[in-house]
Amino acid sequence: MKTQLKRILPTSAINLAGMFVSFMRPKIENYLAYTNAVKNLEGIEIGGPSSKIRHQFPVYENCAGLSFINFSNKTIWEGELSDSVNYYRKKIGKQYIAEAADLSMFSDEKFDFLLSSNCLEHVANPIKAMSEWKRVIKGKIILLLPRKDFNFDHKRPITLFEHLIDDFNNDVGESDLTHLDEILSLHDLELDPPAGSLEQFHQRSLDNINNRCLHHHVFDNKLVLEICDYLGMSILEQTVTKSDWIFLIETNHKH
Repeated sequence: MKTQLKRILPTSAINLAGMFVSFMRPKIENYLAYTNAVKNLEGIEIGGPSSKIRHQFPVYENCAGLSFINFSNKTIWEGELSDSVNYYRKKIGKQYIAEAADLSMFSDEKFDFLLSSNCLEHVANPIKAMSEWKRVIKGKIILLLPRKDFNFDHKRPITLFEHLIDDFNNDVGESDLTHLDEILSLHDLELDPPAGSLEQFHQRSLDNINNRCLHHHVFDNKLVLEICDYLGMSILEQTVTKSDWIFLIETNHKH
């Protein structure tokens, strides 16, 4: 529906519709903790702009500026991407094309903060990605991840931290299909209509390097804590909504 809306409405109309929905929808109770972490600061978002971020805490209107990373200039979620992103009213951010786990185009501590909404589960090597995210920012990460009990992953087990360590040590890349058999067996297609039939889903999944639809890993708050501990980061705030885990993460850079 989101993609269809984008194809019909101009960007200004989409922004207006998004702001209206944001105004009408109640924000999470502790939204100020997240908003204050980005206020008047320059950041980067992996994927996005995110309707979930827009609806749950006023990050876009309170930050000083925002750039965006997507793996391709065309995605299933956003359609064709341009070089610039109108993410809030007259605010424009630069669009970069890069892998979430390879931000080598940016120097250390280039940005003040980083946002990621429902993206890390699509990344084959989450620890490598979060290590890069930590490297390119000075401050905090706002991370949203889907709760498996409320989406098509509900039959799948939470990924073991030891498996993520193996992926990191083996420098696993985005072409990895290690979890495909598990996904094909346990993915609830009834909760994922765009995936089509099992055979259509299978064929799409084999081409994941180009579409990035697969959820490589399944997360909960314990797994995120283990990743943060491993990378020397701290969880300052944790919020649970019906559909998502939300974390405010301190990178613990020493200056």
